[in-house]
Amino acid sequence: MINLKTLTIGAAVLAMTASAAMAEKVLRIQSVLPNTADEVVMLKEFGNDVAALTNGSLTIEVLPAGAVVGPRDIMDAVDAGLVEGGFAWTHYWGGKHVAANLFGAPVAGAGVGLDNIAFLSWFQYGGGRELYDRLWDEMGVNVKGFMLQPVGPEALGWFPEPIKSMDDFRQMRFRAPPGMVGAAYADIGVPAVAMGGGDILPALEKGTIDAAEWCCPKPDSVFGFQKVLKHYYLQGLHQVTVNADMYVNRDFYDSLTEQEQMALEVAANASLSKSLSYRIYENGKALKDLTDNHGVILEDTPADYFTEYSAAANKALQAAADENAFFAEVWQSQKDFAEIAVPFWAGAQTSNASLGRAFADTLK
Repeated sequence: MINLKTLTIGAAVLAMTASAAMAEKVLRIQSVLPNTADEVVMLKEFGNDVAALTNGSLTIEVLPAGAVVGPRDIMDAVDAGLVEGGFAWTHYWGGKHVAANLFGAPVAGAGVGLDNIAFLSWFQYGGGRELYDRLWDEMGVNVKGFMLQPVGPEALGWFPEPIKSMDDFRQMRFRAPPGMVGAAYADIGVPAVAMGGGDILPALEKGTIDAAEWCCPKPDSVFGFQKVLKHYYLQGLHQVTVNADMYVNRDFYDSLTEQEQMALEVAANASLSKSLSYRIYENGKALKDLTDNHGVILEDTPADYFTEYSAAANKALQAAADENAFFAEVWQSQKDFAEIAVPFWAGAQTSNASLGRAFADTLK
């Protein structure tokens, strides 16, 4: 005689066992940032989407900076399988392959006018994703990459007094990003100093540097630059778009089911849109607080900055293309895309900017 009670209990045990087995896949991602950073807020939301799409068979655990290795060692740790995943900005790995700069922070919009939204168009529909997938083999790492978070445009930065021309700018010891972006500043005579975000405010307070950039109103205000400097310039070319991404050990990725792999892709695509939306509102709130409550004055960037920096950026881009075939291929793809898309997008953005400026002027 069939014991229905026994069958029911057995089925429940099997279901629980299967559920536990499904939940055993944990993708640990070490970030280059503390867990309080906005990027990590959005990374955790990405993880929630992955868990929902896989019905809990794949979960993501975000580890803060330094949890397993130092920030600059994350790629090597993921490559070796020391940790399943990492999170940083693509251009962090420009030392491993110069083309990483074109995906992470294409200097001056890659010299062809790519803002953060145009970059996404190139990445998703203009051949960028296919080149991005090749980057890791070109770099020689056992990694699968996922573009997650576009940021930008980044502010030119914070200054102790207004700068009326590049001659004024050249008098400032200026914290700038490392790599190609900072090299372009050095090329136009700005004494650029590279340092981590947490070191900028102490350096400003001690007078080690005079001026600085980091990112945008929200993260800048979290670091507290407004305590020392009051003149803030939003318009810059150095990082018109900056892209944060996730790196998954390829062996771990290959061990996932097709559904789990697809969940990572779908959640990553959703994160691209969510991050843009989140940053517009968060930076808007932060900028309003800075100007309303902290005495921050918004300034207009001198016109000669744009011509000088653009020339230096194009010089750096061409030099890299001359030296590296894959860099040249990626850059050519961006130029081909820009020839088609940028004339339309620039015209549309001019209209959008005028529309927004007209409203912003009514608030003064």
